[in-house]
Amino acid sequence: MQRYSQSPNKFILKVSCDTARGIVAGIASYLSDRGCYIAELSQFDDKSTGKFFMRLVFDALDEASCGIEDLRSGFTDLADKYSLDWSMHESCKPQKVLLMVSKFDHCLDDLLYRYRKGEMFIEITAVVSNHLDLRAMVEREGIRFVYLPVTKDNKLDQEQELLNIVDETGTDLVVLARYMQILSNDLCNKLRGRAINIHHSFLPGFKGAKPYHQAFERGVKLIGATAHYVTSDLDEGPIIEQAVQHVDHSYCPEELVAVGRDTETMALARAVKMHIEHRVFLDGNKTVIFK
Repeated sequence: MQRYSQSPNKFILKVSCDTARGIVAGIASYLSDRGCYIAELSQFDDKSTGKFFMRLVFDALDEASCGIEDLRSGFTDLADKYSLDWSMHESCKPQKVLLMVSKFDHCLDDLLYRYRKGEMFIEITAVVSNHLDLRAMVEREGIRFVYLPVTKDNKLDQEQELLNIVDETGTDLVVLARYMQILSNDLCNKLRGRAINIHHSFLPGFKGAKPYHQAFERGVKLIGATAHYVTSDLDEGPIIEQAVQHVDHSYCPEELVAVGRDTETMALARAVKMHIEHRVFLDGNKTVIFK
């Protein structure tokens, strides 16, 4: 996946709307009139829904006269004309990401490594956990660790505290990096489109404790993982990324667990990266992704 420079005059425009004539031409003319250069343009017409999606990367060649607020303000009339659902982003500003974990450390460890190596242009605002097991790992990185233990009696209060942290830090994206708690419907709705979860995905779908041991008993031939947006329908939100790996009869349960860790970290990292690069569009219960 291409990495864009983090120059202060590079911007990303996301647009979705009902299909209509003149949208691309109108946007191109708007940017050209302001001295902007289009570096990349991806678009998709969903003929099944009549929806149009576009992601556009452009440079403001005259930085002094093309600040983000001026570009957004001037774009409003065009957006109103075509009833656009749109957002415009500065590529030089990192996305603010809050991570949620329980006891499993592999997804957290992988994301922290990628963050440390500069593979992900993000700012980690906090790591929230319902257990203390991973506190040392987080604080070694100089990242804020927030302990929010959850019981049936305090669940709603702790979820409100989580939202308070999201608002306080200006968090753009919440990542459930193996956070082993079911979120309430209300919280899922409030985080719609900005919370990503990872879970194992098998055929058949093994639920409950020790899914990899269940998979061993059924002789699975594929180990998989799915990263998706969080919704009130448990593990059924719009899919962003999936990873699979072939296995066979020679794998013991512990080896399946190890393979599962790999697929989970790969799928989650890819999903987070695509989201923070503004490549993902929600299309009902599906996604449109420009890679």
